[in-house]
Amino acid sequence: MLTFDQQTQDSAGAFLVGELERLDQTLHQPLSSVTWSRDIMLRNDVTMGDETSSFSNSTFASAGGPSESGKAFIGKNANAIQAMQLDISKTPHPLTLWAMQLGWTLPELASAQQAGRPIDAQKFMGMQRKHQMDTDEMVYVGDDSIGATGLLNDPGVSSATATTGNWSASATGPDKILADVNEVLKSAWKESGWAVAPSKLLLPPDQYSVIVQGKVSTAGNISILQYLQMNSLSNAINGTPLDIQPVKWLNAGQASANSRMVAYSNQMEYVRFPMVPIQRTPVEYRDLRQLTTYFGRMGQVEVVYPSTIAYRDGI
Repeated sequence: MLTFDQQTQDSAGAFLVGELERLDQTLHQPLSSVTWSRDIMLRNDVTMGDETSSFSNSTFASAGGPSESGKAFIGKNANAIQAMQLDISKTPHPLTLWAMQLGWTLPELASAQQAGRPIDAQKFMGMQRKHQMDTDEMVYVGDDSIGATGLLNDPGVSSATATTGNWSASATGPDKILADVNEVLKSAWKESGWAVAPSKLLLPPDQYSVIVQGKVSTAGNISILQYLQMNSLSNAINGTPLDIQPVKWLNAGQASANSRMVAYSNQMEYVRFPMVPIQRTPVEYRDLRQLTTYFGRMGQVEVVYPSTIAYRDGI
């Protein structure tokens, strides 16, 4: 004898509806947030056939000439001229396969279509959501199981404790917060040989809320967020307001033990994420089932110039 419990009925998308019940036909998906596409650029030259993505860094060396200043000055009759030395190093990262199979039986599909809630479309949207969430985690913190790190916890990036920190404390005013922000910006600017000043700042949601809610003065003219954007070192050097965004992965215990802020420049030549877009196999019929597999590749965040990024903890 066939029996159908509540779970069996719900999974097929069929529900008992009373005569005086108004069922909302909208399909409500689980809540989730992904922001990786906002904070990093994709390296899209990788293909499904590639198993590794890599990049190279060139180092130049040149001995000074006879001049006391070390400059390569020569005389008219010089017969010994200094040469330029070059070293090229390569940094490889694996491109890991990602795959998910979708399947349903023909009776399930027919029943779901009759109920007006197609399970094939719902499973496809679920697969897309899963891919986005996995990408989000890979971009920001990587994956311990494959030894990958992300934008927020790269071991080659210098990290330290914020000078003031503890932004949520009542004694931490806008000037102290600005000093913390300018310190991390200056640190990355200095590490890059004064070549690149970060233009983007990522904060934990709690600290982002503090600077959005806090006001610079009792007059309530502007928020601390606006004050930081316009008075930061980045605005003075780059000529554009500092881009400040919240990231859930910066909460304590995720990218670091304490709440962390990250200063960097979101440009392809400094940092990027290699990824092969998802593809799918043709639909396969197996007895009463329809099966198809979606697959792609995810790399590891490539921090080409670690000196252009800086971390500060304890904010």
